[in-house]
Amino acid sequence: MRPSPRELAEGVRAGDRSAMGRAITLVESSRASDREPARELLGLLLPHTGGAHRVGTTGTPGVGKSTFIDELGTRLTSEGHRVAVLAVDPTSRVSGGSILGDKTRMARLATDPNAFIRPSPSAGTLGGVARRTRETMLIVEAAGYDVVLVETVGVGQSETTVAEMVDFFLLLLAPGGGDELQGIKKGVIELADMIAVNKADGPNLDRARATVADYGSALRLLTPAESWWTPPVVACSALTGEGVDEVWELIERHHRLARANGELDARRRRQRVQWMWSTIDDTLMTEVRHHPAVAARLTELTREVENDLMTPGAAADLILAEFLGRAGGG
Repeated sequence: MRPSPRELAEGVRAGDRSAMGRAITLVESSRASDREPARELLGLLLPHTGGAHRVGTTGTPGVGKSTFIDELGTRLTSEGHRVAVLAVDPTSRVSGGSILGDKTRMARLATDPNAFIRPSPSAGTLGGVARRTRETMLIVEAAGYDVVLVETVGVGQSETTVAEMVDFFLLLLAPGGGDELQGIKKGVIELADMIAVNKADGPNLDRARATVADYGSALRLLTPAESWWTPPVVACSALTGEGVDEVWELIERHHRLARANGELDARRRRQRVQWMWSTIDDTLMTEVRHHPAVAARLTELTREVENDLMTPGAAADLILAEFLGRAGGG
């Protein structure tokens, strides 16, 4: 017999991993019958959330995100923290994503009793994946994890999505000098609360220092997102551990300042409203796609759009009319 939302909440609060797994499975479920139990569960857990450092991490492929998270997370658990690693991966429904591979590369955290690694949901739009990641964040916080590291595994809009659910957004780069500047979107740089140049070791050390200087110069040309915080650029090595402590010290400094000046609370307030609207967007998209009247015409309309017999806008209007019960647009 499946445990009730109250029983699950009690298990989560006790740190029971089995209860956590069941709770996360419930909130990730797309079944209509699971929506109300999931809402009840999250309502019971909500008073016990919000106490964690929420840190987002992104970076170009091959930059060493998993190795960095493994090193940082292991250092934090050794200091008494409980660390949860969550992924946002909109590509996982197509490719299977890379988080399972990343999990094997987080060898120490994967076996650490004070760490919890959760892959991205295996299907859904970015909005759906993000919603479930946010809800999973509430569950791990209620279970007592005081550091939540959210990793972008996919590409594109996932960086913005993760930045909108965390307190601090870290951009990891590999040593690349000036050429590397061309491969990073300006928008991602503007989202970053800090840039860390990883792999600053051995023969890469001089290149890493040059990259730090290049990005330091680039950031000076941008208006800081927050007047009270200038994003630092630092070098580190997840392989040797050099500089990783400095990265965390800066994250903590940002957290203390944001809490003291009210920005942490203001940011989370904005994020909760964004979460509400993104949930509405995702739920409506799912409802439209699965509506019987829409499904009956979708193949035909899709073919007409593909063959340039109807504009995408006109097809969208017809789909929405079917969904709203206004076939014919009347």
